[in-house]
Amino acid sequence: MTLDLFAGLPVSDYRRALGWYERLLGSGPAFFPNATEAVWELAEHRYLYIELLPARAGHALHTVFVDDLDKRVEGMSARGIEPASQETYSNGVRKVIYSHQDGNEIGFGGGPLEAPDGHPKVEDRQ
Repeated sequence: MTLDLFAGLPVSDYRRALGWYERLLGSGPAFFPNATEAVWELAEHRYLYIELLPARAGHALHTVFVDDLDKRVEGMSARGIEPASQETYSNGVRKVIYSHQDGNEIGFGGGPLEAPDGHPKVEDRQ
């Protein structure tokens, strides 16, 4: 079964949002379906897109779970994008949350950090 996912983010200022999401995601869009949308392919058949919809802007909540969370966060910081907040759940799963000027929230999640023995580090679960 092929599954395509298109997760949308309504924005109020297309040009400003385009630049911000390019820095967040580390690349330009994969394609532009029209003059008011930009689409990034996060993984095969899994897309994130922005669309100029001012009346709906700021209400999106998406989380992308990745296996290289720390590397991605470092890359975003190097591109001038800093997290709005960070969470570590009781099972060690981590989430780093970014908030666009409109208020859309994009979270990036990752598994627990591991100690050299392969077990989650106790200090990272607090």
